[in-house]
Amino acid sequence: MKVASYIGLLLGLAVMTVLVAWAGVQEIGGLLLASGWALLWIPLIWLPSLPMNTRCWQLLFVPEHTPKFGQALYAQWIGRAINTLLPVASIGGDVVKARALILWGADPHHASAAAVVDKTIDVITIVLWGLIGIALLATMALDDGLATGSLIGLVALGVGVFGFIAVQRAGMFGYLARLAYRLTGSHAAGRLVGMAEEVDRVIRDLYAQRRRLAAAIVWRMAALIWQSGEVWLAAYLLGHPIGVIEAVMLKSLSNTVSDAAFVVPNSYGIQEGAFVLLGGLIGLAPDVSLAVSLAIRIRELLIDVPGLIAWQAVEGRILLRRRRA
Repeated sequence: MKVASYIGLLLGLAVMTVLVAWAGVQEIGGLLLASGWALLWIPLIWLPSLPMNTRCWQLLFVPEHTPKFGQALYAQWIGRAINTLLPVASIGGDVVKARALILWGADPHHASAAAVVDKTIDVITIVLWGLIGIALLATMALDDGLATGSLIGLVALGVGVFGFIAVQRAGMFGYLARLAYRLTGSHAAGRLVGMAEEVDRVIRDLYAQRRRLAAAIVWRMAALIWQSGEVWLAAYLLGHPIGVIEAVMLKSLSNTVSDAAFVVPNSYGIQEGAFVLLGGLIGLAPDVSLAVSLAIRIRELLIDVPGLIAWQAVEGRILLRRRRA
């Protein structure tokens, strides 16, 4: 998977470079420079979605093991930064955020189980989010063929999600641990069996709490809808304003395509291609669409890069304590 991510990174950056060169480096640069420091408002309008996603994750813990909001927010920030900027197939960040809570005293089984269910909720919400975008695309009668093709892809993704949930409920981690023990016979693998089966049990308990699952989906969906504001604001600041409905459609479908191409780190090139295609449907020129896509990437520098630094600080403190001990 790591090799595929590196290949995806190179291909994505190549596509991104070609698109920018095709649309015109001077035109895109001129649009961004003309907006100046006002573009720094874009990460700020996105920022409230982070605590919304944190609340979603909190709801996916058994009540007595729910982490403090501040700790969950910090771990969520770190996990998002890793998934965004590093070639980890959008999974490594979820592992790290669970590890962060465990380092801070959370029960390992519950932290691990909540991270798995949170990732599942993430994909479920992306399917629902994509359906909203397709509905808007069809309602605006912009491209019926694209709407139909996107719907078919989402249905396939939805089937895969429900299959993944069924596998989790059947005891996926316990099965994998037992298989590893049979193949290797090592004591380390044997010790993992009991831990994995406990994680499976907690996952089943979490899926049984349907009200909390529904509330988590609502919080995650609210965060996605809120994030559409960055597209609307970017287009406005670049001098090519669009409506709220168009912004939601652009954000929804570009997010869905980007998440489907998870093997490409940070959806480099994928997001840009989606913006060029979808932006053209609502009258945005390619250079404007690419400028909007690049403008919303400013938050990667202002929010995600500090998140990586915070992660290194957490790991560094733990390493220092172990060395002193």
